Amino acid sequence: MPFRTQTKVRFADVDPAGIVFYPRYFEMLNAAVEDWFDQELGLDFAAMHLDHQIGVPTVKLDVTFDAPSMLGEQLDVTITPTSIGRTSCCFTAVFAGPSGDTRLTAQVVLVCMCLERKRPVEWPDKIRAAMASGMVPAA
Repeated sequence: MPFRTQTKVRFADVDPAGIVFYPRYFEMLNAAVEDWFDQELGLDFAAMHLDHQIGVPTVKLDVTFDAPSMLGEQLDVTITPTSIGRTSCCFTAVFAGPSGDTRLTAQVVLVCMCLERKRPVEWPDKIRAAMASGMVPAA
């Protein structure tokens, strides 16, 4: 099953026309990834970074902006892992508006990184298993 979360389009997210300023989507995406790790994968960012000394930087991001989002809208965000490597994972993120229409689609690659050495490391077994349970292979 894909992971689902929600985000609200806030005043700080929009330009003078009331439309989401595109870089703000990247902040919303990062917040959704934090929710995914905390709520679905079993390791919140505080424990990951402070206790385990690992991070998950985005190393590739391919985004299509399908339709604008407006101030005050509640957006549904779906994260679906599509592949898991030894030190990386790919997922698709879809932002949908209140009527279910797609606003943004992103293909994302994260890398599991040792914060001390600034080098990729293998995913912890628990995280890998949780990712695999929600994986839908890319078409």
